[in-house]
Amino acid sequence: MSVLARLLGRADGGGLVIEPLRRRHMAHVLPIERVSYPRPWTVGVFHSEIEMMRRGERHYLVARDGTEVVGYGGLMFVVGDAHVTNIAVAPERQRQGIATRLLAELAWAAIDRDCTALTLEVRVSNVGAQALYRTFGFVPAGVRRNYYENVEDAIVMWCNDLALPEYRDLLRELCPAVGR
Repeated sequence: MSVLARLLGRADGGGLVIEPLRRRHMAHVLPIERVSYPRPWTVGVFHSEIEMMRRGERHYLVARDGTEVVGYGGLMFVVGDAHVTNIAVAPERQRQGIATRLLAELAWAAIDRDCTALTLEVRVSNVGAQALYRTFGFVPAGVRRNYYENVEDAIVMWCNDLALPEYRDLLRELCPAVGR
């Protein structure tokens, strides 16, 4: 990877840039949020999360292609673990590896914080996301009944391997563009 690509955040040498979420991204993030979730977060919730990010309690990223924000994702840090709060990609940009890139970046952020595990909830109906999470080593650990809008169950998934060198190798294999 070239030094210029690394400085520009373009680990893949192409147009996809991963950078911290900022207030200036909200005009682009909110439309993705609205089409991704039946009960989308408000701008106020995102601003609160950004404030917690400044205090080191959260970690949020956006994926940009040129000036277009095409996805975002976030983590909440909880006593040695990291919880994936959300990952969303613009519908027209799904199945292009953007969620994989975001999840790899989030996993590296958790490792950098010495977290030993990642956890998340995923809709029972979202089999595509479940498949992605399984490739990252997540396994089902339980079900939260009626978690989404009081009508759909969530599968709770955990990845407990973050501290293992083999997990870092898996991340490098899944997403060499991250360049670690």
